[in-house]
Amino acid sequence: MLKLYIGNKNYSSWSMRPWVLMRQAGIGFEEVKLRFDSFSANSNFKQRLGAISPAGKVPVLVDGDLVVWDTLAIAEYLAEKFPELHLWPRAAPERARARSVVAEMHSGFGALRSACGMNIEARLPEAGAIVWRDNAGARADVARIVEMWQELLAAHGGPMLFGRFSIADAFYAPVVMRLATYALPVPADIAAYMRRVCELPGVAAWIADALAEKDFLPFEEPYRAAPAA
Repeated sequence: MLKLYIGNKNYSSWSMRPWVLMRQAGIGFEEVKLRFDSFSANSNFKQRLGAISPAGKVPVLVDGDLVVWDTLAIAEYLAEKFPELHLWPRAAPERARARSVVAEMHSGFGALRSACGMNIEARLPEAGAIVWRDNAGARADVARIVEMWQELLAAHGGPMLFGRFSIADAFYAPVVMRLATYALPVPADIAAYMRRVCELPGVAAWIADALAEKDFLPFEEPYRAAPAA
């Protein structure tokens, strides 16, 4: 059976992408969660992961003797291993466009990522308001995401970015989490898409697990005190 190594579900946006993709697509796998104790070389997280992957980061997919790291590489491997699931759109032009928007997510939106770390358990509208007021880069990232989503939803009629669920929706699921946590302003049609993403069984399962962790990590959240028990 495939084995997927991930980090804390509340915080690990990179882990969320392949986990949601596999769960939503019905691909069976064993989950191995490595808690974020710290990211120093001698941390338990780094020690355990270093024995599996030379990159020392999650997620990591293991298929027998094969080790695949990096979220995009994992998605491509799964698309090739399970072609009948059509994890990318079927038509070549749409596959190219889907790969383009996924690659844009993979390498871009640094201002939004830096200012608004994924934190599913938290609700941080005050922090989001400050980001929105002071961070032009984050506002530009959100504007680009909104524009992209609106174009894709209009072109394919929804409910997902390319009509049916695909790798693209899995890759942008953590963005949905960020927009919700920090209450960043989006148009009504984008808010509706965000609700549909959260209602996907694979995404809903990840959210439920993240909320159940109750594992506050101060180094991940220097901006607030631990939640009340």
